[in-house]
Amino acid sequence: RVMKFSVSPVVRVAVECKHPSDLPKLVEGLKRLSKSDPMVQTTIEESGEHIIAGAGELHLEICLKDLKEEYCGGIELKTSDPVVSYRETVTELSNQICLSKSPNKHNRMYVNAEPLKTGLPEDIDSGKVTDKDEPKARARYLAETYEWDVNDARKIWCFGPENTGPNILTDVSKGVQYLNEIKDSVVAAFNWATKDGVMCEENVRGVRFNIHDVTLHADAIHRGGGQIIPTARRVFYAAMLTAKPALMEPVFLVEIQCPESAMGGIYSVLNRRRGHVFAEEQKVGTPIYMVKAYLPVMESFGFTADLRSHTSGQAFPQCVFDHWQVLQGDPLEEGSKSNVIVLGIRKRKGLAEGIPPLDRYLDKL
Repeated sequence: RVMKFSVSPVVRVAVECKHPSDLPKLVEGLKRLSKSDPMVQTTIEESGEHIIAGAGELHLEICLKDLKEEYCGGIELKTSDPVVSYRETVTELSNQICLSKSPNKHNRMYVNAEPLKTGLPEDIDSGKVTDKDEPKARARYLAETYEWDVNDARKIWCFGPENTGPNILTDVSKGVQYLNEIKDSVVAAFNWATKDGVMCEENVRGVRFNIHDVTLHADAIHRGGGQIIPTARRVFYAAMLTAKPALMEPVFLVEIQCPESAMGGIYSVLNRRRGHVFAEEQKVGTPIYMVKAYLPVMESFGFTADLRSHTSGQAFPQCVFDHWQVLQGDPLEEGSKSNVIVLGIRKRKGLAEGIPPLDRYLDKL
């Protein structure tokens, strides 16, 4: 079991060693680092980079310092610029029920996607709603709090990615033969599709997929995992592309302590970085104000230094990851801000140029 943290690792850097001969030391050091700090996530991308994900700029800086000096025995490391991880989501119900056929054309799946109601992804993250719950109690909770249909809520197949994430796969079909035999394959495909989303292979968040109908071949040999898993994954991707996909960016909660004279500088720095203040209060009996603001993580690099230079060192910021918010703009429309970000991520991950077109995943009858 992995420890649950109230914050999630959203800032990532790629690490490589200057001399290729030091690679074994680096790999060993990364193992030690992830043992010493359970919050840090170390992964190896398909492009062969070693990625370290931490809770913020400062956290990462300390991890890298430890890595260099303690765990790797003082080898020279090169680190990339910090990169923010995003989440993919949808904003509307799919405009059609998507169909995908299996490679041998004997099986069909009809699926659509819709966004989860606000608050439900957070409930899943915090463990209020999990795959371990008693189905009827969970169905009642979903029906009362989030206006789900009770029958749909009882037929939740799984959560994803990794069976715990904030996406839900529900079966709203009626009377499909052999459906339970392919459940494992569909669940595997769902976990795969929600771990690597359709736009830029980032995790998916806050999406509910509904299986409306499945046509299966009568012979078990023609509906094995090799036929079902790619089909299911394609149909989930098609469902996301037809449901107005969007990107979500992580947002920091910033608490700033400052004297009144420094307030102006804080506001100007925050406004320049798309942040907004939502509370300010004076500590009773002191001249110090507490300012609370939301600041998108992608704007937070160099924030501390910037803030100190604008308030001549009087403001003390503390950042902690707070929530995800939908990035304005349509990622499918060329030139919009989120489109630029998606293309940047695809380029960094070495994927094909441009978001894949819908007809790659959607089949005609």
